[in-house]
Amino acid sequence: MIFNAVHRVGNTCLAAFALLWASCVNAMDVGLAGIFPGKALLTFDGGAMRTVALGATTAEGVKLLAIHDNTATIEIDGVTRTLRVGQNVRTSASKSSSTAVLQANSSGHFHTTGKINGVTVKFLVDTGATFIAMGINEARRIGIDPGKGQMRLTATANGVVRTSIVRLNSVELGGIVLHNIDGAVLPSELPFVLLGMNFLSRTEMQHSGGVLTLKKVY
Repeated sequence: MIFNAVHRVGNTCLAAFALLWASCVNAMDVGLAGIFPGKALLTFDGGAMRTVALGATTAEGVKLLAIHDNTATIEIDGVTRTLRVGQNVRTSASKSSSTAVLQANSSGHFHTTGKINGVTVKFLVDTGATFIAMGINEARRIGIDPGKGQMRLTATANGVVRTSIVRLNSVELGGIVLHNIDGAVLPSELPFVLLGMNFLSRTEMQHSGGVLTLKKVY
């Protein structure tokens, strides 16, 4: 079933991003010191503070995605983390080419960004979904023609619907890249692309203390 969702894993994999033109850096500490209208005050390695506008990216490669109440969502190397004021996160010095590390947020959900066919999408990890699943308009935005897929009746939480099973050239999450993997296009809209078991089953999953580590197996 595509929509028997189990949203137990949460928001975010972090990997260190180099300063512009640098190739390898040590681990970096990023903290949220304060929030202002349309801006957040970030700290780097416990020292330098920088006011970052919503949507802007710092020289360290940290992008401010969203601000809500006393939290801010940042993106580093295509993956996200939501920080509370006063909270810090330590990034890794480097990222394995076949690993993604995800951390549950306070709501117990995992939302992050990745890519399908080279196009950035918002993922929701769903261990109850059989396929990577998306709404029809999202598929078209990616450049997928649902009419060229294989039509199939699929049971969802909203009943049985006709879905189009298409071939995705590539799917990327963190350091994991899978090629030629099936995806399901639903006739309705979804707020996220569901990252289902046909992706997750090709990884070794280790869950401990709210952290899920995915390691590509094949």
